[in-house]
Amino acid sequence: MRINLTALFLLLLSQCSWAGVHIEHWQTEQGTRVYFVQTPSLPMADIRVAFDAGSARDGDQFGLAALTSAMLDTGAGDWNADAIADRFESVGAMFSAGVSEDMAWLSLRTLTDKDLFDKAFMTFQAILTKPNFNEEDFQREKNRTLAGLKHREESPGALANIAFLKALYHDHPYAHPEEGMIETVAGFESDDLKAFHKQYYVAANAIVVIVGDLSRQQAEQTAEKLIAGLPVGEKSTEIPPVALPTRAGMQHIDFPSTQTHVLAGMPGMHRKDPDYIALYVGNHIFGGASLVSKLFDEVREKRGLAYSAGSQFMPLYREGPFVMSLQTRNDQTEQAIAVMDATLNDFIKNGPSEAELLAAKKNITGGFALRTDNNSKLTEYVTMIGFYQQPLDYLDTFPAKVEALTVADIKDAFQRRIKPQWLQTVTVGGTGSKNAAPDSGQ
Repeated sequence: MRINLTALFLLLLSQCSWAGVHIEHWQTEQGTRVYFVQTPSLPMADIRVAFDAGSARDGDQFGLAALTSAMLDTGAGDWNADAIADRFESVGAMFSAGVSEDMAWLSLRTLTDKDLFDKAFMTFQAILTKPNFNEEDFQREKNRTLAGLKHREESPGALANIAFLKALYHDHPYAHPEEGMIETVAGFESDDLKAFHKQYYVAANAIVVIVGDLSRQQAEQTAEKLIAGLPVGEKSTEIPPVALPTRAGMQHIDFPSTQTHVLAGMPGMHRKDPDYIALYVGNHIFGGASLVSKLFDEVREKRGLAYSAGSQFMPLYREGPFVMSLQTRNDQTEQAIAVMDATLNDFIKNGPSEAELLAAKKNITGGFALRTDNNSKLTEYVTMIGFYQQPLDYLDTFPAKVEALTVADIKDAFQRRIKPQWLQTVTVGGTGSKNAAPDSGQ
């Protein structure tokens, strides 16, 4: 008899919140860091294993980390993909896996009833420690990936993102998209995935996150059992520093569309950045708060140059992108870029007003509790805290740090960190959009 509990999960998750988050931390016998939050109000647990095995570890085989991750649940131990899916479905458990620039992860959500938990856990453990990388499955997944990459060439937004990353990072490991490129993925063999998994999916390169209705003793046993099946291996070498640009760059890519996609920015901040809070809150005011940001107001509300306009910091182990983005009619591209640049220049020079900062603080701190009001969200945050080795009280102290910010703090951070003369601008669109020769920006 099958137990489909997805709807029950969603109902229970919507009813749960925490006033504070107590993160417990220890290491397994193999030296893997474990982060545990007990949430006894629901009979369920989220388990995640994250490795320093993101796309930055691809080397010159762009897309290798992503394809390795995608292959994990296509067969493991004695089970093929159908058997794995059947085992999870029969106990109402959910499995997922993915990659970012810095990390690869596997996640399990399951009820904590012993029989249900044990079956889901055993299946999860097999995927983690004994993936098959069967040749037939590999060829099918590789072809599916290649089809997706070919389809990506029809998206001006995707093309803009690829060019933007290259403009910012050149030959750095952050310079390519996570899913890779057609020319690299086409050359993969199943042995490449096996070698990647053998090198990076090891205990020394992992963290374990457990959030749910388990005791500390149960969490310790769960982590030990999970990691025991992995070789100890070695921690990945550090990702190299990011070189900042020395001048502005402009690149246009012709594309048969009536709209032009615009991305502009530079390397921004990293996860342990001392300016993180000031840049985060400042960007919330400048372009991150969607319909109420200064950038949206200047580009959309006052001039109608784009349906939307915004900005974002994307912190990574090294400096991730600071990016401003918009879409506009081809014949309005030059004007839209000019307004975007002028708005940034003004914000760097003058910062936000006291009223804008007060409104941002209320918005950020007022909604902060909702970011950890269920197991899924909490697992994401604890993974970030553990992987980037943030303080264990990060979630408890974040609102106070936001409240302590001043206008002067934000002005100082933006003036030191965001240099208009270093912006790399990429446009992808049709005739009439801004057209300039590619510039290396270095």
